Amino acid sequence: MPLRLPDKLPAIELLKKENIFVMDDSRATSQDIRPLRIVILNLMPLKITTETDLVRLLSNTPLQMEIYFMKLKSHTSKNTPIEHMMMFYKDFDVLEKEKFDGMIITGAPIEHLEFEDVEYWNEISKIFAWANTHVTSTMYICWAAQAGLYYHYGVPKYQLPKKMFGIFQQHTLQPQIPLFRGFDDVFYMPHSRHTEVRREDIEKHNELEIVAESPDSGVSIVMARGGRQIFVTGHMEYSPYTLDSEYRRDLGKRDDVDMPKNYYRDNDPQKAPNVTWRAHANLLFSNWINYYIYQETPYNIEEIGYKNKFHTL
Repeated sequence: MPLRLPDKLPAIELLKKENIFVMDDSRATSQDIRPLRIVILNLMPLKITTETDLVRLLSNTPLQMEIYFMKLKSHTSKNTPIEHMMMFYKDFDVLEKEKFDGMIITGAPIEHLEFEDVEYWNEISKIFAWANTHVTSTMYICWAAQAGLYYHYGVPKYQLPKKMFGIFQQHTLQPQIPLFRGFDDVFYMPHSRHTEVRREDIEKHNELEIVAESPDSGVSIVMARGGRQIFVTGHMEYSPYTLDSEYRRDLGKRDDVDMPKNYYRDNDPQKAPNVTWRAHANLLFSNWINYYIYQETPYNIEEIGYKNKFHTL
């Protein structure tokens, strides 16, 4: 089954060129099926790029999904045309009465700020709380993972002396859980962040479970509430050249960013990236959709709520 996307979303044509099966609203309305409803709170500056990256991964499933894009009322994007935002995004206060099977909250380039100093902290805090009662499972990515751990559990973040930048080997600590079905014992994850969360802080909370980590990049995936919350500190959604674009953007402008590690072939930035994470990225998202959303969400979407029952992993 394809993804059901808003008519004229740029990602549709981009992904069709990659032979990925997507469908616009006009075609999807003819199918008599209850699709999964997935909402994406996109906090990244280059919204169209992030949309395409996430839609590419979400399309790797036999299930039909309706994709919605949420934006914040307390923040205006400076890097995406306002026409695009008006056409494809809805404010949280427009969507807050609706229920969703899944939610993705992306990273944001605001790690240098304390959480309470972020201009939209009050609004995003409301969204974090809302997701507990209106979404079956929420995936928090990079900054959002740190922010979610802080908001829900008080886990602090720490500044790094150098940017955690590159592709790092991860170890599955609980390979038997559905999230890692089909995974190898090790997998690779892109990281691009100036801050970190630490194992010792997470272990203070019995509700939190570290399910993957790296000796180099630290904690990578944390789960809570039987999979209702999944915190991913890296960027499995990144396309092959995203780290390259970030590196060339910052080259000569910052002194805390080195060449991304384990990324370029022969560690030569004049050569193409060595893509080592794509297969596991597709598995991670398809497992999340299948085992933590599709098999857990009620058919009647209005029954989604805080008291939903989830098996203990």
